[in-house]
Amino acid sequence: MELVQILLPLTDNDAKPFPEDVLRRIKEELSDHFGGLTAYERSPARGVWRQGADQHRDEVVIVEVMTDNLDDGWWKQFRRRVEAELHQMELVVRCMPIRRL
Repeated sequence: MELVQILLPLTDNDAKPFPEDVLRRIKEELSDHFGGLTAYERSPARGVWRQGADQHRDEVVIVEVMTDNLDDGWWKQFRRRVEAELHQMELVVRCMPIRRL
């Protein structure tokens, strides 16, 4: 089984919050496709990174889904589409093997 985590930014590149329906629609798509999800929304994670001499910051919500079969093609298409919709250079989508106890 795989745990897939998506780090969804809460604001656009001008620090303007995304409309609620944009992020809700993304979460609904994931929930419909995978049968459920977990979203850590109470305390947004804060990211800091450098690009050349510039330092960037953002706040993200971590969304997780579990899947028995990891479809790399589906995830690449999903990532590219959401990157375009949210005007992001790169959306972090990561996975790790998990074992139910």
